[in-house]
Amino acid sequence: MAEHDQTQGQWFVVQALSGQELKAADSLRRRCKQEGAEDFLFQVEVPMEKVSEVRHGKKTTQNRKFFPGYILVRLGLYEAPGKIDPRAWYFIKETQGLIGFIGGERPVPIDHSEVDAILNQARPGEEVAKPKIDFIIGETVTIKDGAFENFEGSVEAVEPTRGKLRLSVTIFGRSTPVEVEYWQVERG
Repeated sequence: MAEHDQTQGQWFVVQALSGQELKAADSLRRRCKQEGAEDFLFQVEVPMEKVSEVRHGKKTTQNRKFFPGYILVRLGLYEAPGKIDPRAWYFIKETQGLIGFIGGERPVPIDHSEVDAILNQARPGEEVAKPKIDFIIGETVTIKDGAFENFEGSVEAVEPTRGKLRLSVTIFGRSTPVEVEYWQVERG
């Protein structure tokens, strides 16, 4: 798909087969080039963020979809108010891996500002990987790495931007604050 004016078309949410969002988006892009659909299909996005987790003692980073089972598509679906362009409609409906528009027979477009917020939220995640697990204050966790390995602690503060926790750990009968990274603990 060539670069188009951001004001062309409207954004719609399209349901994809679960786990097939990236393949469906690639299929849409490929079909667009092959079948010359650039006049009504302008952009296809699968909003994602990077998350980190520890598996088998190693810290890994992977991509996670914001909306599993859905992709965002900017296209000219309506030729006139209330009149759907059959080419655009069937182009989406006939693409392998896609189920259809959210909203049924008369899909309602979502605001450009809402899509911008989603896409801008996804892009900074490329710079800093977010931890995959969300911790709750007061939750009990076990430290599995570092100087306090095998100690249990209560979560006092969560710093998702840094991927760190402040725990209250009892050492020699006294409560001691300890700062650890998300990957250094596991849920009790």
